Amino acid sequence: MSTQRGQWKSKLGFVLAASGSAIGLGNVVFFGSNAYTYGFGAFYLPYLVALFLVGIPVLITELGLGGVTQQAFPPSLGRVGGRWGEFAGWWALLNASFITMYYITILSWVLGMFLGAFGPLWEESTATPGFDMESLANPHGFFFSMISSPWILLLVVVVWLANVFIVRRGVTSIEPVVKVFVPLMWIFMLVLIVRGLTLPNGEEGVFLLFTPDFEIMKDPQVWRGAVSQIFFSLTLGFGVMTAYASYLPKNSDQVNNGIVTACLNCGFEYVAGVAIFSLLFAFAIVPNTSTLSMIFFVVPTGIAEMPAAVWQFGVLFFLLLLMAGLSSSISLIEGLNCAIMDKFGWTRRKTLGVTASFGLVGSICFALPVIMDPDLSWNGTLGLTLLDLIDHWAFSYGLLIVGLVECLLIGWMLPIRKLREEINRNSRFHLPAVFDWLIKLVIPAALAFVLGYSAWGEIGGFYGYDGDRPGWERILPFICFFVWLVGSLGAAAFFTWKKGDGSQPTGPITYGPDAGGEEA
Repeated sequence: MSTQRGQWKSKLGFVLAASGSAIGLGNVVFFGSNAYTYGFGAFYLPYLVALFLVGIPVLITELGLGGVTQQAFPPSLGRVGGRWGEFAGWWALLNASFITMYYITILSWVLGMFLGAFGPLWEESTATPGFDMESLANPHGFFFSMISSPWILLLVVVVWLANVFIVRRGVTSIEPVVKVFVPLMWIFMLVLIVRGLTLPNGEEGVFLLFTPDFEIMKDPQVWRGAVSQIFFSLTLGFGVMTAYASYLPKNSDQVNNGIVTACLNCGFEYVAGVAIFSLLFAFAIVPNTSTLSMIFFVVPTGIAEMPAAVWQFGVLFFLLLLMAGLSSSISLIEGLNCAIMDKFGWTRRKTLGVTASFGLVGSICFALPVIMDPDLSWNGTLGLTLLDLIDHWAFSYGLLIVGLVECLLIGWMLPIRKLREEINRNSRFHLPAVFDWLIKLVIPAALAFVLGYSAWGEIGGFYGYDGDRPGWERILPFICFFVWLVGSLGAAAFFTWKKGDGSQPTGPITYGPDAGGEEA
């Protein structure tokens, strides 16, 4: 039985939801981590180029596809490329589901740090049963004590329940939440900026962040990092933006929606960069280049060095991360729910029950508190190790492969010219004809370069493989690669070729001002 599609009550609700999906943990810390890795100001110009040449065009394309079809990502691509197009759409969502599961695990760690920020996080004791970490700073001790405790599994359940509660009625329950979360995220971040800039030497970090080094820009890895950051930052390749746009009227201005969403997201990233680097340089802290280290070690260490209001700023920081993460995780869950309901006509309660159950099991796997690395030379616990290995494949390769395939499908088989004309029909600012070639050639070439460059780096060694490690740990990277690839491809094939309820359009995409449209 078909279910009635929800609708956003206001354009503001949609824009806040879309920007909330884009604004997440990566904006607060991953952007700063990338900026540090790729030469501070040397990262900003490639990032802006990637934003305008890759990010905004793909974002508008995904929004336009959802607006025209009024369907989720897999059925939308199915109407472009047949069964194989639908398969690509399902694979995108199943690849994203791996990211969703470990993302929620990370959110459970954020929740634990938030609770610890009320006191235990700042205590002097660093003794941790099972770890040799007396020489480590206190935030390290608290974090590893937390993730090696069985209680972390309870926090995973709590975060999943929060996500289920927010998406339980679709856009009806999502919209009021993002109307609170997104403005608060901006307010909290501005408070952190004021605090960072008023600390001694805080402005030096901001100066370095905005000082470009053109020599470093010659390194292909800088451009690779910029393209990857844009794709992840704008939630491209997740199927989320197509699902969210399908809840809008067909005559919505998707050019404006895309530009506003991108500007809010990237503006928040710049603001977060100022806040993070002012804090780091105020206390002369050299950040580790990993995202998790920035969240759980580096920034808390900086906050701990504040002369006053330590726990208040700690609570504020982790509350900010929690809200940013939830605004993203609910969109990832909704993207898959929307696709399943569209194809099979399931009720939202049934769909959410199935997806949340499988997701909870996966998140628990990424949170397993089994200590396998007491000296912390690798990742400490089994869950953190699994997270690191799956993230490499699902994030570094999966998202960009999805982007490459969707651009080729929409660019050449739709073709993109017809979608552009339909988007322009309802937009105040019209997309130029060069937009077609961005989707058909320029962006696929850029993504192919990034993927090829990354794959070349894998030659000579399998990611995460360490021949010196004992026992079954040596084959763990191969197991994770197999689970990711076979699991996502197998599930995508199942959803693609399993018969739906037949209530959704499956023919060529139609265009026109009316709901039924006219076949192009």
